[in-house]
Formats: sequence, C-alpha cells, structure tokens
Amino acid sequence: MEEIIYNFSKKSKVSEFEFIALMAFLMANVALSIDALLPGLTDIGKSLNIFENSNLQLIITMIFMGLGFGELIFGTLSDSFGRKPIVYLGVGIFILASIISATAINIEMMLLGRVLQGVGLSAPRTVSIAIIRDSYQGNHMAKIMSFISAIFILIPMIAPMIGLIILEVFNWQAIFYFQILFVVITILWFKYRQQETLSKKKRIKLSKKLFTNGLREFVKYKQTLIYTVIAGFMEGVFILYLSTSKQIFQDQYHLIKEFPYVFAALSFVFGISTFLNGSLVIKYGMHNLVTISLYLFSFTSLIYLLSFYNSENPDIIILMSFLFFQFLFLGFIFGNLSALAMQPIGHIAGIGAAIFSFVSMILGVIIANFAGKYISTTAFPLFGTFFGTSFVALILLNIIIINKRKSKNFNY
Repeated sequence: MEEIIYNFSKKSKVSEFEFIALMAFLMANVALSIDALLPGLTDIGKSLNIFENSNLQLIITMIFMGLGFGELIFGTLSDSFGRKPIVYLGVGIFILASIISATAINIEMMLLGRVLQGVGLSAPRTVSIAIIRDSYQGNHMAKIMSFISAIFILIPMIAPMIGLIILEVFNWQAIFYFQILFVVITILWFKYRQQETLSKKKRIKLSKKLFTNGLREFVKYKQTLIYTVIAGFMEGVFILYLSTSKQIFQDQYHLIKEFPYVFAALSFVFGISTFLNGSLVIKYGMHNLVTISLYLFSFTSLIYLLSFYNSENPDIIILMSFLFFQFLFLGFIFGNLSALAMQPIGHIAGIGAAIFSFVSMILGVIIANFAGKYISTTAFPLFGTFFGTSFVALILLNIIIINKRKSKNFNY
C-alpha cells in the first residue's frame, strides 16, 4: 500500500490502507443492517404475525428502496454542503429508524423503519463513493473500490452469525440496537480521521436547478447510462439472493443452524474474487473483466437451468457449487461497474453517484420483488433470474462496444 494522502492535521497522516478500511466500514453498515437480520426473520414473522414469505422478503428489500431514494437526495446535497455533514445527517436518521424497527408492533411499522433505515444509510454509502471519486480515478479507482469491497465483505460473512448469537442471548429487537452501536463507533472514526474531500470553492450552490442540471450532465454520457442500467440488473440478482436466502437454505434445505455458515461461505467467495479484481484490474482493465465475468455468469446460470429444469432442488453440495461460481464472477462485476459508470462524471461526483445508485437500486428492487414471488419450493427461479438479467446486461454491454467502434469520441 502507498503511504499517501490525507492530512488530518499537521502532525498526522492517514495511509491508503486506513482510508480503504474506513470507507469499507462506512459502507458495511448497510450489509450489517441487512445480513444480521436474516436469522431473525422467522422470529420477526411470529412476533408481528407475518405468515407470507413474500412479506418477510419485504423486510429485506424495502431497505434497498430507502437506499435508492435517499442516495438521490444526499448525493446531491453533498455537492453543495460537503461530504462529512451529509454523512452525519444520514446517521441520525438511521438511528431513529432503527429504534422504530426495534419497537415495531406490526409489519407496517417495521417496513416504515426499514425504509427509513435505508434512507439514513444512503448518506454514508453514496458519500463514500463520492469521496473515493474525489480522491482517485480510472483503474486506480477501480483498484481502491475492489480493496474496499474485499474488506467490506467481511461484514456479510460474520453478520448472520452475529445476528444468530444475539437471538440466542437476547431477542430480534437487540439486533437493531447492535446496529446502532456499530454505526456510532464507525461515525466517530470517520469524524476524527477523515478530512473533507470537497473544498468550499468546488461546491455547487444549492438551487432548484442543481439536480436537473446534474441530471442533464449525467445523461450526456452514454457509457455512464448503460453501465448504470447493467448495474441495476446485477443489483437485482444480488437483492433477490439476499431476500430469499433464508427461504432457500432454512425452509427448502432445512439448514437452520447452518445458515450463517452457508451464507458466510458464499460471502467469502465474493470477497476473494473482489480482492483478486483489485490486483487484476490494472493489468486487464475494468471493461474486459466485466465482459468476461458476465459471459461466465450467464453461462453458469444456463447450465443450471438446463440441468434441473422441471425437477426438485439438487443436493445442497451441487447448489453450493453453482452458487460458488456465480458469486466468484459477481465479485469481478460489481466493483468495476460503479467505477466504469463514474469515470466520465468526476466533475459531478456527488450528483452522479446519487443518480447511479438511485437508478441501479430501484431497478434492482423491482427485479427482486418480482422474481421473489416465484421462489417457493425450489431455487430454480433464482437461477432463471440470474440468466435473464445477465443476458440483457450482455446485450447492453455489446452496445457500448459497438458505439466505441463507431465513434472515437464515445466516452469509454
């Protein structure tokens, strides 16, 4: 790691490693708020009289809805007021929302809390991307994003185990209070160790036209638009997996106690590929890695569909083997997509990150909510969604290639 970059005081410097770790922990609050709750969905369902699996899935997917809308707001505001104040505002909303969720007496109150949790967490999530874009660009940005994702993935690995331990010692409400503790520790680290990356002279005056002007600038870049839609499709398969993982592993395969370890194993695979991407992206380039990985992801899904069409679930070892390769390829897709989309729009990093996150997240939630209804007795619809979304993503990716060949000025 290089010794860089940020002067927090005249006497202290922060290494690139600490910067990566801090950004990872800011983003990891999202993962903790989702994954730690997975083992508790059954208990929440019993406590709030939720009997339909599709309604339990909403407890997971609705936080993504809040993330999408929140990022649209906070990303824009961060270009006017700076990065750090917006993070503080979002964390305050998250803490209030966590209390609402912990004290929920029905599904409506729970979903309100979850949406607001997403709104609050959208601030550190989208501002983190803007901070990274303020500081890096190109393949180096993709490298930093990959290392951040590699550390970030440690949280999904251990979050279900943390949730299970809390359930056994306390109750599902305590999971939300643990989330509050984690975000408070992270925000104190952020407050005292991260400097503001958007100087006052570079801030955009807040006005009614701020977002519309940013949107007009955003849509000028065909590459950014296409990569944003591709990210939405891939976000959909990831949200779908998260919202149905309890249903597949605990209900279909009856892996109640084993669920956190199964979840951690797949998260580990995702983390390894993300880490490898950070090492390979400089040599092979972001676009090439995304293209190859999307083809492999789609091909693996198709093999599963052809092998288990109109049949029951295969042995858990077979299912895990297929998911192993799916998550291996996903690790090379996610980190590069955001960097590719943000590359041409560094001059509107806050608004750009907001629009990118909003479009990809909302598209992902729509896909996950639609496909989740069909996952009842087998995991087959999960792989059907994997194939369908990746196939469309490949079509869009080839549009980028065609446009690049037609125009030397195409933003690639």
